[in-house]
Amino acid sequence: MSESVYQMHQNLIDTNAHLRDSVRLDNGTELASWFNQQDRIQVQNPDHHTLSLYVDGGYESFLKTPEGWKNGGGPDRMCLMPRNHASEWDIRGPLAFVHFYFTDQHLTEVAEKVWDKSPAGLTVDEHIFDNDPQITAIYRQFFLNYQWGENVDRMAISSAVSLLFTHLVKHYTQFRWTQVQVKGGLAPFQLARIKEFVAASLSKPLQLSDLSELVSLSEYHFARMFKQSTGITPHQYVMQQRLNQARILLQHSGASLTEIALQCGFSSSSHFSNRFKLTHGETPLMYRRKNSSVTGNGHGT
Repeated sequence: MSESVYQMHQNLIDTNAHLRDSVRLDNGTELASWFNQQDRIQVQNPDHHTLSLYVDGGYESFLKTPEGWKNGGGPDRMCLMPRNHASEWDIRGPLAFVHFYFTDQHLTEVAEKVWDKSPAGLTVDEHIFDNDPQITAIYRQFFLNYQWGENVDRMAISSAVSLLFTHLVKHYTQFRWTQVQVKGGLAPFQLARIKEFVAASLSKPLQLSDLSELVSLSEYHFARMFKQSTGITPHQYVMQQRLNQARILLQHSGASLTEIALQCGFSSSSHFSNRFKLTHGETPLMYRRKNSSVTGNGHGT
């Protein structure tokens, strides 16, 4: 966990809040997982936006308002706090939450790439203790279901960020947008280029932007067109190719599980084993013992 450049993160470091995990993403945004209880927090005009989702607890989380202390927290409640937002919080009971930190520039880039517009003075609306099923789904299916520091999960995380930004621009800013029509999928030569690149890059961490830039599309358009062409999302396809390559290596090579994990882009054999079992219903070692064509490799690791 590297030092954060975001003021809200630094503000919480100086309180009773416990930082469980954090990651700086390639686009400069940041995710941070926190736990807190019995604390009083003052937020003083940060120069960035914060989107918070309550993961567990939060029933005794209170915000100071002109009318008194306001309560409305609980699992899956979200708070969107714009830049220059000043607030005071009284955390009287246990609260686990995940923050997503981002700037005006991140939102502007989304508007330019998705809608081909350069918005002037784009502003973010404040929302406290709200319920948004789409934001909850993105957090729980992606941010909470993947390991932030794991190379093979970076594409899933970057895909989720792209979805989240598009949703925020559409529903939580003053930007006037129109429905984007994505017609058809990728051209055959574009799809072939993507597949060739992925096959040659399985040992490397991949971002959604790595693929979208190959065919000169925004991440949003690329993800939708790729799914139209293949029936699955880009991050699902890349994981599928990593695990297919792993099966081949388990069957036909004498490489150790750690070596196979690294060749297929996993940073640890444990994460590789978990993903493999989730997909194939058995561990890599069990699969190797049943299917290996390498003499003397039936019990190798």
